[in-house]
Amino acid sequence: MTTHYYTASSLDGFIATEDHSLDWLLTQQIDENGPMAYDGFRATLGAMALGATTYEWVLAHEGSWPYTLPAWVFTHRELSVPASGSVRLTQADVRDVHAEMTAAAEGKDLWIVGGGDLAGQFADAGLLDEVWIQYAPVTLGAGAPVLPRALDLELIDVARNRAFLCGRYRVVRPTANTE
Repeated sequence: MTTHYYTASSLDGFIATEDHSLDWLLTQQIDENGPMAYDGFRATLGAMALGATTYEWVLAHEGSWPYTLPAWVFTHRELSVPASGSVRLTQADVRDVHAEMTAAAEGKDLWIVGGGDLAGQFADAGLLDEVWIQYAPVTLGAGAPVLPRALDLELIDVARNRAFLCGRYRVVRPTANTE
């Protein structure tokens, strides 16, 4: 089981504009069956976690909750949830939620959807294994950073998918000093 942060980013490192818009992303060309595309990634997943802003954007953009995966939404606000029971609202520590996600995923991988700070919290706790970023050919100048943390990453795969430069990275964890 691997915990992934899979997202898209502008070339200057933002996942959304200052007003939380993804309109810039939705105008870019990608092959949904191409290298490192979402559909292939999605097939490996057993559970997901996301922040309230991302959750609200998905609901507004899709019109309803499109996922059947067990999902944990980190929020301090009251939010509506679909009747399916697949969405859980939480304020718990990421370590506790990760344990719940792992049990629910039944051996499949975990997806930290976003935002970047939530992915950073999982990284801070040593629970983030990989970062997948699909870089779109656009700059935003400001907005929500892709990952507002200092992390060491090792590039393990790269591909071009139409307009996107796709990178897959392993999170490099500090080694224990044995002296």
